[in-house]
Amino acid sequence: MDDDAPADMGISGPGLLREAVYARLKEEILACLLQPGEELREQELAARFEVSKQPVREALLRLEQERLITVIPRQGYRVNPVSLADARDIFRFREVMEPACAADAARHASDQTLAALDAYRTFDATKSNFIRYNRAFHVAVAMCAPHRRMREEVADLVAQADRLVLVSIGTMQGRDPDRLIAEHVAIIEALQSRDGRKAARLLRDHIADAEKRVVAALSRHAVVL
Repeated sequence: MDDDAPADMGISGPGLLREAVYARLKEEILACLLQPGEELREQELAARFEVSKQPVREALLRLEQERLITVIPRQGYRVNPVSLADARDIFRFREVMEPACAADAARHASDQTLAALDAYRTFDATKSNFIRYNRAFHVAVAMCAPHRRMREEVADLVAQADRLVLVSIGTMQGRDPDRLIAEHVAIIEALQSRDGRKAARLLRDHIADAEKRVVAALSRHAVVL
């Protein structure tokens, strides 16, 4: 499908339509295709997605509840800016949730499930950018855990962290992909050896280092405190 195609193409039914509009808008906000501070209007979005304003309105209200947008009375909506407080909250939450998922995965995941993590031992720059690869790795580790709500929460937190990276121009400075991939490999090996305590510790340190880089970069740019 063309990336610019309406989000609801090939989808019928009001429930599925609402989900498609919501998913597309959220994806574009997290990928910074809709920039922080950008204004959104129901009528324009409805025309773009070729839907009525109702599914757009419902999607926007959900995104407001997730603190990704703000309602501007009598004007429309605005994509929320990135803030240092949000960055710290997201990473601190990840430092709790992701190690917990890893510890559970080491105890409960099947050998086959853990073996599938070998796909993240290397990074091919010709097939993916590093941010996409990194997100896929963290989500894959979480998906090895047995608890659905935890898995879904981690996936959402990782996506929101990607937005922080994209907004914080310069966060790639000081980032050594080879070192980060080596850290991923160490986490994979701890999981595959069923050492949940070590996997959790390595993952917590890995996320804490990412927080330092992103917060430092955001601090050098115009963001909301």
